[in-house]
Amino acid sequence: MRRYAADPDAGLAPYAAHQATSLGRQYSEESHPYRGEFQRDRDRIIHATAFRRLIYKTQVFVNHEGDLYRTRLTHSLEVAQIARTVARTLGLNEQLAEAICLAHDLGHTPFGHAGQDSLNTCMRPYGGFEHNLQSLRVVDELEDRYADFPGLNLSYESREGILKHCSKRNARELGELGKRFLEGRQSGLEAQLANLADAIAYNNHDVDDGLRAGLISVDDLRELQLFNQQYERARREHADINARAIIHETVRGMINHIVTDLLEASAQNIEAAAPATIADVRLQATPLISFSDDVYAQHMQLKSYLQKNLYKHERVLEMTQRANWIVTGLFELFFADSSAMPPEHQQKADSWAAETGPAGRARAVADYVAGMTDRYALSAYHRLVDASLQF
Repeated sequence: MRRYAADPDAGLAPYAAHQATSLGRQYSEESHPYRGEFQRDRDRIIHATAFRRLIYKTQVFVNHEGDLYRTRLTHSLEVAQIARTVARTLGLNEQLAEAICLAHDLGHTPFGHAGQDSLNTCMRPYGGFEHNLQSLRVVDELEDRYADFPGLNLSYESREGILKHCSKRNARELGELGKRFLEGRQSGLEAQLANLADAIAYNNHDVDDGLRAGLISVDDLRELQLFNQQYERARREHADINARAIIHETVRGMINHIVTDLLEASAQNIEAAAPATIADVRLQATPLISFSDDVYAQHMQLKSYLQKNLYKHERVLEMTQRANWIVTGLFELFFADSSAMPPEHQQKADSWAAETGPAGRARAVADYVAGMTDRYALSAYHRLVDASLQF
């Protein structure tokens, strides 16, 4: 086979994540003849079962409420698109940034944050549940695709980005990966970027979905600086287009405005700190990828508005209550009777229970429930718990 000699680190800034200085994988592997290590991470994530399931997992609105609302999958793709643009412009590792973004929600439960909160309540006596940590469990342990190792065996840098926050209690159990939370160190710039790309995507795209659903209004949003500036610009520059197109143009303008600010502010931060390597980035007192103070205030104003008016809207809260019934009902059923789960999950629950008691059984049940899609969870609840519940 012809061996391709392209350097995967070519063109990267010195402070970016370089394959040549990567902290490696948990299980040693031979390098690939024509794919770099961070590209391999990205490719493994795309082929993962958990990634495919994201298409039927809630972002804000349950999947069957409409074909045009965002799901965890479309959200992840939008996050990756934002991160790739910024990474390329700043000289960061675009493939690593994309890999982190595509994997950041792999551990999310069915029914979005409502499902996570319910599962965390169920797991509180057994160590709790947090989707960020669960995403790491998915890529480290739960994906079963390779003969030589569990999980996806991603690089340290990808795993670092997936674990964007962690309690000190959990960090102590994660070895080298958890040290930065105990020592107050920063992650690499690609991981910092993925975190803010996520926030940009869900803030601005939830505006689009909320307006489409009729749960928030343009008149109310015009009280927000970020929205109103772009709305007025769209109406001024495109007076002949329809109302829906004005909204698309407004949201597009909001994202462009905030991403441009992120680029400019981050470039200034990097220039001032002058990190020579990713090791220098990790020693900074604060993240170098950030917004300006003015745009950060606009971003937070929009986030607060959505928290109050969209995520706590009575229609969303009604879905939240039903999600709680489903997730809690399934967890309690499977915890009491592991034979109600498929054989491979029953075997895991019984085996872990024999080793560590109820906490082991609970973790196995949580892994199974968290991996469900919205429609699978609803179907299982109808079949095993209560056929009368409707969404």
